[in-house]
Amino acid sequence: MSGRVGIVLVSHSAKLADGLRELLGELAPDGVRVVVAAGTEDGGLGTSYELIAGAVAEADTGAGVVVLPDLGSSVLTAVTVLEDEPRPGVRLVDAPFVEGAVAAAVTASTGAVLAEVVAAAEEARSFRKL
Repeated sequence: MSGRVGIVLVSHSAKLADGLRELLGELAPDGVRVVVAAGTEDGGLGTSYELIAGAVAEADTGAGVVVLPDLGSSVLTAVTVLEDEPRPGVRLVDAPFVEGAVAAAVTASTGAVLAEVVAAAEEARSFRKL
């Protein structure tokens, strides 16, 4: 394996995912490839099989890929893509979109392996704000 674990942000909204990618770039700037698969091909709200499949391929540097969906049909579409086009080292993670992505990106920036990045994202579910 080479590179760092990549991250795919699957969202109904390109603006939402682009903003999160910008935040991750500030928090984990050390070589973590964060790719957005958000909205539809024509720029509308929704999810796209083709955008997700392309983002997974783009995020894969050989160290694995964490796929983080926001909600509802983004989860279903991501599941379908990963079932139809299985790739070794790609994991769909059940984690809060923002907190999970932050934890995954920061952990990936340390050079952590895929299992550690997945665990960090999943543990974000228990983060308390107050």
